[in-house]
Amino acid sequence: MDIIAAYGTAFVILAIIFGLYMTWGIGANDLANAMGTSVGAGAVTIKQAICIAIIFEFAGAVLAGGHVTSTIRKGIIDPTSIVNSPEILVYGMLASLLAAAFWLMIASWKGWPVSTTHSIIGALIGFAIVGIGPDAVKWNKVASVVGSWVVSPVVGGTISFLLVMSTRKLIYDTENPIKNAKRYAPWYVFLVGFVISLVTMFKGLKHLNVELSVSQSFGVAVIIGLMTAGISWYFIRRIEADREADRDFHFASVEKVFAPMMLFTACAMAFAHGSNDVANGIGPLAAVVSIVSSGGEVMQKSELPIWILLLGGFGIVLGLITLGYRVMLTVGRKITELTPSRGFCAELAAATTVVIASRTGLPVSTTHILVGSVLGVGLARGIGALDLRVVFNIIVSWLVTLPAGAIMAMLFFFTLKGIFS
Repeated sequence: MDIIAAYGTAFVILAIIFGLYMTWGIGANDLANAMGTSVGAGAVTIKQAICIAIIFEFAGAVLAGGHVTSTIRKGIIDPTSIVNSPEILVYGMLASLLAAAFWLMIASWKGWPVSTTHSIIGALIGFAIVGIGPDAVKWNKVASVVGSWVVSPVVGGTISFLLVMSTRKLIYDTENPIKNAKRYAPWYVFLVGFVISLVTMFKGLKHLNVELSVSQSFGVAVIIGLMTAGISWYFIRRIEADREADRDFHFASVEKVFAPMMLFTACAMAFAHGSNDVANGIGPLAAVVSIVSSGGEVMQKSELPIWILLLGGFGIVLGLITLGYRVMLTVGRKITELTPSRGFCAELAAATTVVIASRTGLPVSTTHILVGSVLGVGLARGIGALDLRVVFNIIVSWLVTLPAGAIMAMLFFFTLKGIFS
């Protein structure tokens, strides 16, 4: 308690710096991953992606980002044994933030799309092992996280594969592709509005204390889906076949139908990311602020002041602007060649998988889901459409994330403990 009283201000300042660093890493990697398909497919430029992120990321963070966050991410560690030594938890939260952020910076520089959730979980595990003891780690929860390495890309890839095959059957392999694109595109947009609405209601509105039953959520999602389908029909029916462009690429006119549809998915992905992941990234910051302001009380839940949410939103957008292009390039162009229709299928598959996971309790990573969805799109064209070297590097980066976060958190924990003890 004496250490908290003596160094409380220093701890909060460090938490703000490390928290900003962490959210910067989330923007450079996680948000860049979410926007990569839209950029890679040519639906939006990098500048447009940044503008979309600034508006919708902030909107998601502030409107649905939550006012209470779990102090211990995903309940992965049990801090009850150190309630009388709150400074240990402060060292651990600071070390975890710094370790996760440092790994995200390395991964982003290399262009590897890794899970920010796994980064912070790995860091928390490392801190818990050396700071509290191995028994403080809930290893059954860790096992479910490891399981998500397989579940996430497989489910996302399967759904995206099926979506691509559906567009092929309904649109591309027909006598009049542009006519059928106009006919079926609004129904695909309906699915986007429906699924993204469910994602927001299942994972975002709980932060606003808005309680909707499953049937009410589905009812609202159907209405929003029909509205978005109607809006898309209004604009899509005006698109005319470009015979000049079709000479160079047979389906150029069809892709023109899917391009504006991806603009909507890009906005929706940014809003969903802001509502779901900003609070996750700054949970340890909120924990440190809570412990210091309460004079050393350790709590499982922490209040999340608006200034912390704004700081998180600012850090994420800054990360996307400064280093996000590297991960965007990997996801949008290096794994497989994306067109607007393929990118649309990947994003719709990712959102659908998140909905399924949120209702069934499947342990998934949104980053792994989206990468898996892009892989599924590529596989629909044959294994030769994938750059297997890039895929191998991504898989290795996933496997390294947990231990990398843990090892660095151990080192930073002992460093901080040595400085302040």
